[in-house]
Amino acid sequence: MSTFLYIIAILLVIGWALGFFAFNAGYVIHILLVLAVIAILIRIIRGKDPV
Repeated sequence: MSTFLYIIAILLVIGWALGFFAFNAGYVIHILLVLAVIAILIRIIRGKDPV
């Protein structure tokens, strides 16, 4: 489950970067970034090694 969260976080960051620089979709892109950061923080707080 934690690996799944890590993959989702990376995909959200990539989606944010693409949207921010290519499409300028406004606040929706920033919501994706916040979700990615939250997923990464949850992974760090749980303290599991990335696989």
